[in-house]
Amino acid sequence: MRGKQTVRDMVLSMAVIGVVVAAIYFFIPHDDSKGAENSAVKTVGYRVELSTARRAAPYPVAAPEGLSKDWRATSVSYEASDDGRGGAWHLGFLNPKDQYAAVEQSDAPAREFIKKVTLNATPAGGHQQVDGARWDQYKGDTYKALVRKESGHTTVVTGTASYDGLAELAGALKAKNEK
Repeated sequence: MRGKQTVRDMVLSMAVIGVVVAAIYFFIPHDDSKGAENSAVKTVGYRVELSTARRAAPYPVAAPEGLSKDWRATSVSYEASDDGRGGAWHLGFLNPKDQYAAVEQSDAPAREFIKKVTLNATPAGGHQQVDGARWDQYKGDTYKALVRKESGHTTVVTGTASYDGLAELAGALKAKNEK
């Protein structure tokens, strides 16, 4: 008889806990309007890293100016090289359509750098004019890219965003050195 009471008491306890959990869920306010993707993305500030990169890089480091607040920076880094060549600037964003777009710059050999940051994208055969500058289009299984080979360095705007979205980011870029 003692075993039956123990099982009955356990079932009653579980029912009470279930009611309490349900009450908490239904009566405590929470916001389900934001998807799991948005809540998992952490935004970052990049002013300090940008200033550091602009002082350290041997080329003018590009960052956007004038993008809407709907563009959210999600990652930033500058890695200097030991031999003074191949330093790499990275600034990643989610655009207003929650597509990824990033600015990548380096004075490393262009072919290897482009392959690395675009995840093996290849020339798509087209180009796009952005603020009077020609950007070559690249396309890969994962990323699209706009590539501009400049004197001594390469600038790549890459990601899952459309070419128009990438062009919007490219058009906002301002390159500067703080040396």
